[in-house]
Amino acid sequence: MIKNAQNLMQHITQGVYVISVGQGQQQNAFTAAWLMQVSFQPLLICFSINPQHHSYPLLKQSSVCCISILKHDQLLEADHFGHSSPTDKMQGYNWIQTETGSPALADSLAYFTCRVDHYTDAGDHQLVVCEVLNGTVLSDAPPMLYSDTGDMDGSSALYGK
Repeated sequence: MIKNAQNLMQHITQGVYVISVGQGQQQNAFTAAWLMQVSFQPLLICFSINPQHHSYPLLKQSSVCCISILKHDQLLEADHFGHSSPTDKMQGYNWIQTETGSPALADSLAYFTCRVDHYTDAGDHQLVVCEVLNGTVLSDAPPMLYSDTGDMDGSSALYGK
């Protein structure tokens, strides 16, 4: 294993996102940092999800999601949606209903509505390639960066396994 892998990986510049999945009564949201644009035509983005995550079957079932970009000062939101919970994690937050049925976090910087194009195995995660259907910029605040979150996600325990 690479020495100081966590410190090294935290220097990769990446934003922090809340991804909502599902439709109707079957919805969930989770924090993600592994996301990037992969194509202009069609406009495609890709993110990574652990298939053991509660949101994964909802994503597979609905084939749609909404990616909300967190603002630099939304550490509480990043932490809240980054943990599993037996309660409805979406309660207590304001949401914008989108055309796909997956809601956008109303207080986010911007959001994209997406339809899943395909999945690819990637180690202990799945890469989800999505076509961007629509999007809206809600704020001109700076985005949150993954390096700003420290070890909020507990990833330091995963390096070296």
